[in-house]
Amino acid sequence: MATQRDRMDEMIQGKQVSHCSRPPARWRHELKGVLIRQMQIARRVRKLADEIERDFAGRDLVVVSLLNGTVMFLADLIRHLSLPMRLDFIGVSSYRDGTQSRELLLTKELRLEVRGRDVLVVDDILDTGKTLKCVLDKMRELKPRRIKVCVLLEKKDRRVEKVRADYVGFSIPDLFVVGYGLDFAERYRNLPFVGVLHPHYYQSS
Repeated sequence: MATQRDRMDEMIQGKQVSHCSRPPARWRHELKGVLIRQMQIARRVRKLADEIERDFAGRDLVVVSLLNGTVMFLADLIRHLSLPMRLDFIGVSSYRDGTQSRELLLTKELRLEVRGRDVLVVDDILDTGKTLKCVLDKMRELKPRRIKVCVLLEKKDRRVEKVRADYVGFSIPDLFVVGYGLDFAERYRNLPFVGVLHPHYYQSS
């Protein structure tokens, strides 16, 4: 039986996921498999929201979400938050039509004032850490009271920057994943699960 510490470690570090199930017939020619099913996501997001509620209890929270991959994750996450909160978005572009990261470009600035406030940064995936580092550097210039980070997915094997997330949905291997907001060439965001794309789709780009 898992101890309370084991459950807390899972909550903070992210549930390990490495095995795929068969994708729906409609997607079998494009996806190798389903890495995280819809119900798994729903349960995990609810647990993350519970932890965030405990940590920010009694505070006026500002949620800052990165565009565009967070949209589905963000909507499900904040739906479970009952504490006072405000929502804003920041845009950082790094991935283009292919898989290679290019120079980071800030595409949308914050609208809300965050000085002296509690901020939760929400992102879809933490891999190299370059995008998150860029965002956190920008946020610290605005002098919030504190900053915490929540991500749906993380790939620890790809990390090159010394950044970490306080709340992690799932830790995954170095696979090219799409769905539940994550895209390839702006496709697949609408899938209700996280799937693994066939390599020939992105290797030919």
